[in-house]
Amino acid sequence: MNKQYTCLGLMSGTSGDGVDASIIQSDGKDKVLLLKDKYYIYEDNIFSKFHNLKKKINFRRDLDKNINEIKELENKITIFHAKVIKDIISNHKLDLVGFHGQTLYHNPLEKISFQIGNGNLLSQLSKKKIVFNFRKNDILNGGEGAPLSPIYHQFLIKSKKINLPACVLNIGGISNLTLIKGYNNIDISSKDLGPGNCLLDKWIQANTNKNFDEDGKFSKSGEVNEIILEQALEIYENNISKKKLKSYDTKDFDISFVRGLSIEDGAATLLSYTAKIIASGISSVLREFEKDRINIYICGGGRKNLNLIHNIKLNLNKNLVFNDIDTLGFAGDFIESQAFAYLAIRSKLSLPLSFPKTTGCKTQCSGGEIIEY
Repeated sequence: MNKQYTCLGLMSGTSGDGVDASIIQSDGKDKVLLLKDKYYIYEDNIFSKFHNLKKKINFRRDLDKNINEIKELENKITIFHAKVIKDIISNHKLDLVGFHGQTLYHNPLEKISFQIGNGNLLSQLSKKKIVFNFRKNDILNGGEGAPLSPIYHQFLIKSKKINLPACVLNIGGISNLTLIKGYNNIDISSKDLGPGNCLLDKWIQANTNKNFDEDGKFSKSGEVNEIILEQALEIYENNISKKKLKSYDTKDFDISFVRGLSIEDGAATLLSYTAKIIASGISSVLREFEKDRINIYICGGGRKNLNLIHNIKLNLNKNLVFNDIDTLGFAGDFIESQAFAYLAIRSKLSLPLSFPKTTGCKTQCSGGEIIEY
């Protein structure tokens, strides 16, 4: 039997609202025992400082211009993660901590994926072995640094003996799709589809005192402006879509095209825009399976927006069956944090994290830097 490692995965998603924490026990291959999941919301000063800083970072050179502010926030975020570790570990003896950090800037064309988070400081504060900087090696090998969770998605589908092909649709700030055709490394492919929650969140934050459209209150009560929607989709098709990227930053999408609309109509239009882009991406990935019944398991916060899921379905063929991943017994809010615990173990074992059909890297490769304590 392969050695089992107990690992804590810490994931701060593109929504920038807090930290998902998951403890698993795994061999980094085909055995995973899920031990504990918990969400930690960012303190108000971290949330506001991060989102204000992100507005300033539009190009790689902006990272240098704002280096002092970045370092200050990095310390705050790292200390926050240390508090998370202290709170969640309880009686668990950890072998590793997978520390993703908070993505501030991601641009595959500039070959950069920049996360805020100091692995050395976190190791000192927590007195734990830390695995971080997961995306760097993939980029050095010609990949885009994302998505990295597909190998874990494949494990989840395999563990429940789901009929293949099957998909995992993650809707966080950005949405991405993993297609699993088989159980070898070459049988998984993945790509970001486009916006997930990011546009609707940004609109709600800009126009209300809320951070997101809870229960679809605003988007359900508004009317889609079809003229504005059609123009925005045309711009998307002629610009962003033509780049044929495997990964996106939330900065690749903006809400400017709905300015002037009411809060409700703006929310409804942004939701329809998001749904149509996600549906178009799914159709493109699954074009060869037009007549096959395919199960798509949804994870991430966006799965709770039933209005968004309904609109995605409206734009797709009936052969695609959407399921909440929770129906398989997995906590849909914590798939990404579990994934980074799993990836940390694979990093420790020098197993591949990314593959040509997931990130676009030249050959499959491992990744992550390990800080020994």
